[in-house]
Amino acid sequence: MNFSDALIEQNRLLGEAIRQADFALPVPTCPEWNIQQLFRHVGRGDRWAAQIVGEQRDSPADPRQVPNGKPPEDIDGAIEWLNDGVQKLLAAVAETGAHTPVWTFTGPQPAAWWIRRRLHETTVHRADAQLALDVPFDLVADLAADGISEWLGLMSARPAGATAPLDNGATLHLHASETDLGPDGEWFIRGEEGTVAWDHSHAKADAAVRGPASGLLLAISRRKSAEEAGLEILGDRQVWDTWLERTQF
Repeated sequence: MNFSDALIEQNRLLGEAIRQADFALPVPTCPEWNIQQLFRHVGRGDRWAAQIVGEQRDSPADPRQVPNGKPPEDIDGAIEWLNDGVQKLLAAVAETGAHTPVWTFTGPQPAAWWIRRRLHETTVHRADAQLALDVPFDLVADLAADGISEWLGLMSARPAGATAPLDNGATLHLHASETDLGPDGEWFIRGEEGTVAWDHSHAKADAAVRGPASGLLLAISRRKSAEEAGLEILGDRQVWDTWLERTQF
């Protein structure tokens, strides 16, 4: 998968989704935001990531101080501003070097890490916008599956603590129904000493959640319930519920 091309396309789709929207419309899956705040968050986030990469920072930048961090008032200008944020990030990665270490949520990572992170951030926020607008949300299976893997990578990088996503020894298996995904469509997650570990193995777990990859992504990111996303839950439902309760950030 070309993450740069996918980021450009997901950002474009987000812009088109909000083109005719009432900017004051609340976004139920992001309760404190309306449509305008949602896309401002995405556009500013791309610029924030571009600043981190461009300055080769070893600590986060202040999002409130990001240059040109607010979109224009007119819709065409706002969408152009949204799309331009992606271009700034891609240009920053190209100039800095894709493999140059920079600050990330998970410690120093190659600059290109931010392209994948912003891709999946944008994808999920496009879902937020389209759910708020009551517009069907579609996502190809391989992109949804990579979004799940990226999300689990963030969860496994969190410091160990009492609120780990799974209790020590608890296991959770996610299984996409698209057979052509192969191992990339399965995720076996284990609670280990205050944190979680995961891989793409197929194994029996305390709880299993099965369904389309896009539905799994929406459910694991708490955009839809398992039932709304058309998923089947087998085994101990409390393991799944505990995961959702403890992975909010």
